[in-house]
Amino acid sequence: MASDKNSSRVWFITGSSTGFGRVLAEILLKRGERVAVTARNPNQIQDLVAGYKDTGLALALDVTQPQQVVAAVAEAEKFFGQIDVLVNNAGYGYLASVEEGEEAEVRAMFDTNFFGLIAVTQAVLPGMRARRTGHILNIGSIGGLVANPSTGYYSATKFAVEAISESLAKEVEPLGIWVTAIEPGPFRTDWAGRSLKVAKASIADYAETAGSRSRQINERSGKQPGDPVRAAEAMITIVEADQPPRNLFLGKIAFDMAREKLSYLSKSIDQWQALSVGADFPD
Repeated sequence: MASDKNSSRVWFITGSSTGFGRVLAEILLKRGERVAVTARNPNQIQDLVAGYKDTGLALALDVTQPQQVVAAVAEAEKFFGQIDVLVNNAGYGYLASVEEGEEAEVRAMFDTNFFGLIAVTQAVLPGMRARRTGHILNIGSIGGLVANPSTGYYSATKFAVEAISESLAKEVEPLGIWVTAIEPGPFRTDWAGRSLKVAKASIADYAETAGSRSRQINERSGKQPGDPVRAAEAMITIVEADQPPRNLFLGKIAFDMAREKLSYLSKSIDQWQALSVGADFPD
């Protein structure tokens, strides 16, 4: 049976051991929502569901393992009957200039941040399509709109998330399913902490670009202006909205960066308009 705006929803959250996933799960369970929380190590999320025998379910899930994806989604649907909201939160960062990037590390990050997101989405969509209702939140980043030194490869995964989210939204909105790409700026999560990976190589020529920004990211860890609790509340708000947005920027830094990028693009498009449109065959 499809859920409505006034009933408790069933949420399925990937990457629930830390950061946005954990905070969101805590808030939802306290509100009486039904939540399947997942993590590669389920021991790290047992505390989340303690005391919520009927509304909380902890599942082992490495999003890069297809069999685990199918099994976790099936178990959640069996336990709760359905999945109303999917939160694709699992992911991590990697710092390297483009030249310093290690192929194995980059591919591994894409497996989690992008291909893992797709695998979970594909597993959840059949149920949502059958009920003609649902909402998918893809946790991207302002780095999915604006790429900077040292985070190029991470941004590449998030640009990919932006693209797949926009395409998916256009495919499933006619079926009653919403898709929102969430684009946070710097928040006090574990992203810049122990989960962050760094390239082994260090090229001196990039010390003032990629190197400088990597240092800034490390130095502000734990001091970021973004509040994960308020971010989680914002996600809940858009799920409860009648017409949720396809994109939601979180935090003033992300908001300002998005405005700056749009302004730059608008000016550049206008500046080179004649050259752009002149590439067509003459009328």
